[in-house]
Amino acid sequence: MIEALDHLTVAGSAALYETLLGRRAVDGRLQTANVGLIFETEGKEPISRLAFATASLDKAARLLERRGVVMSKSTTIEVSATSAHGVPIALIERSDAPVPSPAIVEEASAISALDHVVIRSPDPERAIAFYAGRLGLDLRLDRSNPQWGSRLLFFRCGDLVVEIAHDLGKGVSDGPDELWGLSWRAPDIAKAQARMASAGIAVSELRQGRRPGTQVFTVKSHTGNVPTLIIGGIGRW
Repeated sequence: MIEALDHLTVAGSAALYETLLGRRAVDGRLQTANVGLIFETEGKEPISRLAFATASLDKAARLLERRGVVMSKSTTIEVSATSAHGVPIALIERSDAPVPSPAIVEEASAISALDHVVIRSPDPERAIAFYAGRLGLDLRLDRSNPQWGSRLLFFRCGDLVVEIAHDLGKGVSDGPDELWGLSWRAPDIAKAQARMASAGIAVSELRQGRRPGTQVFTVKSHTGNVPTLIIGGIGRW
């Protein structure tokens, strides 16, 4: 039913993310290899919407209805906040993936794709029931790590990951889920860090990532208040 994450709606201007990602927005959309960004200059939330891609809106609507998902359908499917536990989710119909926006910097230093989008949830079992059971995403990893204080759920969606993070210290509750952060891929992470720093973006030092063979750095500005990580040293997920 769901084939990919088509785009995210984020707060801030296209110019802000052009500087961050090193790509030029076209007609209000900034497109990487696997996901696009749509901008709300006066958005109240840093990330305000996930829009998934499906080959057939009609088939998706019928399947979601059979699975008990409350929604409305017009030119898109809008999943109710109740069914999605507070996360704004839409489905759109598309036949071909959009073409990536042109790089405005050296390609190796530009952001190539999204690695994962992070959603915080107070109830991981509820998240599994929704994202795997109702949306049909592929649960690839379920790991609790007391050192991190988190239980992490990785759902594959195309060649990126929808990550659900649960704070073990807070226990389980029936509160809403929250769209939280983004992790982007860079072909050459050292060049990406240097390029961002020279553009006036506040970045951390390079450090080893949690996945073997990866390096990461944190972006501390120019993100529209979205917690942002850049990761290098990996290919497709």
